[in-house]
Amino acid sequence: MESPSAPAAQAPPDSQHGALLSLLPAAWQPYALLARLDRPIGWWLLFWPCAWAVLLAGGGLRWSLVAWLLIGAVAMRGAGCVYNDIVDRDLDAKVSRTATRPVASGAVSVRAAWIWLGALLAVGLIVWLQLGWPARFVALASLAPVAAYPFMKRITWWPQAWLGIVFSWGALVGWVEVRSDHLGVLALLYAGSIAWVVAYDTIYALQDREDDALIGIRSSALRMGANVRFGVALFYGAAIALWSCAFLLLRRDPLALLALLPIAGHLARQAILLRPDDGAGALTLFRSNRFAGLLMAMACYVVGNTGF
Repeated sequence: MESPSAPAAQAPPDSQHGALLSLLPAAWQPYALLARLDRPIGWWLLFWPCAWAVLLAGGGLRWSLVAWLLIGAVAMRGAGCVYNDIVDRDLDAKVSRTATRPVASGAVSVRAAWIWLGALLAVGLIVWLQLGWPARFVALASLAPVAAYPFMKRITWWPQAWLGIVFSWGALVGWVEVRSDHLGVLALLYAGSIAWVVAYDTIYALQDREDDALIGIRSSALRMGANVRFGVALFYGAAIALWSCAFLLLRRDPLALLALLPIAGHLARQAILLRPDDGAGALTLFRSNRFAGLLMAMACYVVGNTGF
């Protein structure tokens, strides 16, 4: 429980559902903000690779599995945000966009944040227990890269690539839960997802370039510099190329590539519209990847479950 003098939690400027969170009791609001429950885009982006793998692996519409993976994505994304904010509390306090985060601002104590993290991990444990043992082992292997992620921005210009490894891990879990063969297809799907994450998180990082440069935080957005639009387009193109190879390896039919046209067009549009100095526009493009994930899920279902 926070002390009476603790600062009140503030919804950040990019909050999508701050008004809904205001309906919660005041004591609960900082914890909802800490887990980013007001910004669902994060758990959608964590969830989509899980769904892609289930659908492409021929799992069909296994609603119970997909539902458990969605619950897991919400809980584990929240847990990841809590852990990240505990580790980054000093850095967050120096960046205007993150200074109001509950731990950095003092609205939630570090001890309370650790307890909240444990509660979210308990939900993740319930989801983990719904999986078969092969998928459980794959999921457990993600803990090391997840734990290392908050430190990447201090040691590499490409923390977005590490985020890609972490945020795409659900594809490995979903695939292994459905089948254990065609691992080459899975590898290509996973690699394409990593490229997709690098691109969209570079777009997201454009909002913080000035603050990041001042305090020494590294990012692909800073590394790409004036070539950031080309870099984003290159990574989106790599994602489509890798997914194309995955589809062809699975189906061995060039018609399978037609399923990727909608998402290819969507990602191309993002690259064309991107304006590096337009933070609000970058945030809108970043959030549009929720729809991009849906388009890819539809493509995976068509290729993995129909004879077209």
